[in-house]
Amino acid sequence: MIMKKFGRSEDPVSILGFGCWGIGKSEWIGADDKESKKIFLKAIEEGINFYDTALAYGEGHSEEILGNAVKESGKEVFIATKIPSKKREWPCADSSTLEDSFPTKYIIKCTEKSLKNLKRDYIDLQQFHVWNDKWAERDEWKEAILKLKKEGKVRFFGISINDHQPENGIEAGKTGLIDSFQVIFNIFEQNPIHQLFSFCERHKISIIARVPFDEGALTGNIDTTTEFPIGDWRNEYFRDRRKMDVKLRVDEIWKDVKGYTGSMSEAALRFIISFNAVTTVIPGMRQEKNLISNLKSIQKGPLPSELLEKLKVHNWSKNFYE
Repeated sequence: MIMKKFGRSEDPVSILGFGCWGIGKSEWIGADDKESKKIFLKAIEEGINFYDTALAYGEGHSEEILGNAVKESGKEVFIATKIPSKKREWPCADSSTLEDSFPTKYIIKCTEKSLKNLKRDYIDLQQFHVWNDKWAERDEWKEAILKLKKEGKVRFFGISINDHQPENGIEAGKTGLIDSFQVIFNIFEQNPIHQLFSFCERHKISIIARVPFDEGALTGNIDTTTEFPIGDWRNEYFRDRRKMDVKLRVDEIWKDVKGYTGSMSEAALRFIISFNAVTTVIPGMRQEKNLISNLKSIQKGPLPSELLEKLKVHNWSKNFYE
């Protein structure tokens, strides 16, 4: 497993991390707790040490399953979780105030809930689940971070940047209190490269790349016949003619990558790890076959520079979350 230093620390984290949203079962249909625990244990055995969960994933359920698995493994792993906005909005509305979204006592209360769920004395990385950079100069969130760090409850702090707003966090990053940014980055969403990546490299802030497969689109398995279970949020994400739009664009990407990779999912992961600014990429993995496939893809390393140049044309300014 390729390991990279986290932020300004000496802590090694695996370049392939584990996104735990689907484990929470709140919006993703089909997760099984016993299978989830089994996959966590397998991932730990295979050398994956970075796990990204959130208090909002199943109202703590994802954290609980992860905490149980880590305890059973007996191994040290790097756990990241997130504080939801008190308003429970994703992304954060521009009109939302810090008092409405992340009051100091609420930040601390949520952290203590996560610690209980994870069965831990500390969280390696705590993150704001949404953010608005107009809050960057406010003292309240800074005081909460410093208090939690002083008490040993949190080691590092980060921001999970709003969907498709890769610069909305840079001002907070200038305070020196932010150790990482979690951001959507994939072949379709390449905009973080332009400003965020260079900023993070200068300031030694880690990039956690989320949504590497664009919720499944970049696996090459989505077409007009694809159906999701009733109640699964992807029915909304891929509504109307979006499946057709995705299929047409993925077919064009495949023409460029097929001589270099064995599958679209391999191309998608290797694209992300080709950028030095990226510390770890966190696909969701609810089946062991996907875990094994992702491990094999990562082991093949970055894509060649000539292919990365070709893939620039596939940047797609869309936001299916709207």
